[in-house]
Amino acid sequence: MELIFTTYRIHLNHTFGIARSAHDWYDIILIYLKDGEIMGRGEAAPSLRYNESTERILSVLKQKVKLPDDCSNRDIIWNYILPQLKGINALEAAFSMALWDWWGQKCEKPVFNLMDFKTEKLPLTSFTIAIGELDEIGQKIDEADPYPILKVKLGTPTMDRDIMTEIRRHTDKVIRIDANEGWEPETALELTKWLADQNVEFVEQPFPADQLDKTAALKAKSPLDIYADENSINSADIPQIAHAFDGINIKLMKCGSLEEGKRMINLARFYDMKIMLGCMVESSVGITAAAQLAGEVDKVDLDGNLLINNDPYLGVKVEEGRLVLPNGNGLGLKLNSNSENLL
Repeated sequence: MELIFTTYRIHLNHTFGIARSAHDWYDIILIYLKDGEIMGRGEAAPSLRYNESTERILSVLKQKVKLPDDCSNRDIIWNYILPQLKGINALEAAFSMALWDWWGQKCEKPVFNLMDFKTEKLPLTSFTIAIGELDEIGQKIDEADPYPILKVKLGTPTMDRDIMTEIRRHTDKVIRIDANEGWEPETALELTKWLADQNVEFVEQPFPADQLDKTAALKAKSPLDIYADENSINSADIPQIAHAFDGINIKLMKCGSLEEGKRMINLARFYDMKIMLGCMVESSVGITAAAQLAGEVDKVDLDGNLLINNDPYLGVKVEEGRLVLPNGNGLGLKLNSNSENLL
């Protein structure tokens, strides 16, 4: 088995603005595990919010992550590689994907089958409307026409109501709000009450992660459910935040592996919390890997690959707003015909 990696720049259809940043592109790292004719693929889409970057990942990979002498079994390889990844969750996620993709092809089964994940009628995915210019909203709404649920980024000092008002000029679709830690406690409750009359389903991460007490206070009075994102990294967080949130957002790039994603689901169910499956801006490699878990959760926000214009792979599809997993062993990925110099 041979380990190969490369950097790939994904370009956004529109500037992707959230409460703390705006981007026109992101660099991801693609991981390949080549074993004869089998190619296991994984993706790392790191976030500076969690002190992870492509530079940090490349520094680990260039030190040469070693493979074990015995590469006959997925568990053996994973346990050997994991300590070498320096606790970088996005890099762990990439290797988790690549190893499951490889193992599925080797066993001639899809990953969801190997991991015994539910796949019957996967949930509808939301489509993100990022923060940007108000006069761009109409075009964004038109582009989101195939998707019955919108996820709207808020958390601006002065524009949140204007953004929602403009969106409601164009559509009455169900909306999920993501504040990305950008709200102020003094105005949050009033805003949730206003949004509750705007066909809004819930609010995600209203306050910074270190303001858990303020989040708990908002949850107690809010007419809308409150979901954790930046407060919900892995399963160890759930017991500490269950009192302050109604639900959690699971992202492979935060939790580090498909196995940990399933542990988060199981623990959230124990605490009677609702579960959304989310993503960073990613290619179809990462989105297809995350989609293996989609049948296990309540809500899905897996649109990162739909927001870019140079997706290097084909994988999970969206039909009438609903995720459809590819037929194929492993993750079922295929190289896009316009991709060059990729495996």
